[in-house]
Amino acid sequence: MSLQVVTANRLGDGLVVFLTAQGGWSENINDARVADGKDAAEAMLAEASAPELDVVIVGPYLIDVEQQDGGLVPTKYREVLRTKGPSVREDLGYQAV
Repeated sequence: MSLQVVTANRLGDGLVVFLTAQGGWSENINDARVADGKDAAEAMLAEASAPELDVVIVGPYLIDVEQQDGGLVPTKYREVLRTKGPSVREDLGYQAV
């Protein structure tokens, strides 16, 4: 099994966020808590799916990631796009920063 992190969308602004080691949410994938193994990943997803978080985030799910050049990179193209923002407008999303 590969490394996994939990991602979701923040309700306030719709941005992609990642579950952190402290139990919060970050826009930066490199702040994400990483699970190595099925049990750890399922526990992390259960934490992110707690009913009290329904007012903070929506749609938490696990994604596969790899360590590359000292950072985390999603293995699926869809998730790479979600971490960068809209692909048709480079003046929007995370790449505009």
